[in-house]
Amino acid sequence: MSELLAYLHASELVARFQKRCGLSLIEDAHHSPGGTRSAPAGTPVHAHTLRGQLKRRSDQQDQNSNFEYKQNGFIVSGRCRPQYEVRNWLLHILFLFSAGLGHEIFYITCLPCIHWNLDPFLCRRLVNMWTMVMYIGQVMKDVLKLPRPLSPPVVKLEKRVDAEYGLPSTHAMAAIAISFTFLLSAPSRIQFQFEVGLLIAVTLSSLVCLSRLYTGMHSVLDVICGTLISAILLFVTYPYWETFDHFQLTSSISPIVAVVLTLFLSYTYPELDHYSTTRGDTTTILGAGAGCSVGYWVNVKLGQTFEPQGPFPIPLPPLTANALARSTARFLVGATVLVATRQVVKTVSLHMLYSWYSVPDNDKNARRRREIEVPYKFATYIAVGLVNSILVNRLFIFMGLL
Repeated sequence: MSELLAYLHASELVARFQKRCGLSLIEDAHHSPGGTRSAPAGTPVHAHTLRGQLKRRSDQQDQNSNFEYKQNGFIVSGRCRPQYEVRNWLLHILFLFSAGLGHEIFYITCLPCIHWNLDPFLCRRLVNMWTMVMYIGQVMKDVLKLPRPLSPPVVKLEKRVDAEYGLPSTHAMAAIAISFTFLLSAPSRIQFQFEVGLLIAVTLSSLVCLSRLYTGMHSVLDVICGTLISAILLFVTYPYWETFDHFQLTSSISPIVAVVLTLFLSYTYPELDHYSTTRGDTTTILGAGAGCSVGYWVNVKLGQTFEPQGPFPIPLPPLTANALARSTARFLVGATVLVATRQVVKTVSLHMLYSWYSVPDNDKNARRRREIEVPYKFATYIAVGLVNSILVNRLFIFMGLL
């Protein structure tokens, strides 16, 4: 078993996949004079060697980009990022697009679009599962502390999350959770062919998982573990979805639990000895989830949930030119409002926190401190969640778009 885990975690396995897809490093001695390659993927590895590969951070500090960061986030090493060549641009664009399905720009546009254009019920289910699996995945990364693939031999196409640990792949977890939560929830709400939905869910989640290998950000083991963890969470929680829906929408303590619990989880996030984006990203997710949860509760209290009128399941609306134009207009207006909300609340909250802690406004690194990072990100994204779930649909009514 230890040999199998070491094989699946090997950087060379990822590099081999990249080369088969037409992506490879340009050999140049100037790029990695001190770089160290891990053992070939097929080399037998004993149990103690596996533990050294996967868990002893001191053995990785000079090899892996995860450990080229000091507490302030600056790269210590003077090495240049290796250059690469692309021989299959079709796969390159496909995998970069697929990787984008796990970034903030996707979550802040696609998930609200389901609320605005299809069914707030489905969006609520997706946000709830997305929040849970992402929190669990992010915490597991910083508890297990397993390194990402080494470069070289791997080509790394993303820089922002270089300082994060690898296992599990939260992109894989989110892709599985969103795709199959939608697939399991939609049949009771809308009419569609289940086999087609299953094919789409498998295809999209597979593309996202493979994109994490192509971009060099995760090992095969990271992706497999992320997929399995997400599948287990879906299986375990599925019988309780209806019960949680009822509590979330009708209980008088639902908004209090949503805000207090997520804020507590944000402040108690595991501390690291170097800065990474995981705590901030997790706070972002928890804040958005809390804002949406409170917003859905408020909508029920106001008697206007914006859900389609039954009997369910209802047929999908015809895709006419007028329907497409109205949907596009809702997307543009809604996305503009959410981005504006994000920018305004972020600016105001940072200014208030900088003033409270007597930090100069030009000190960009101060926002990495927990006492600043957690409240400003939480305030920003709880506001985004509230605006998305409460105000945007009412704005659509005012503008005649709903």
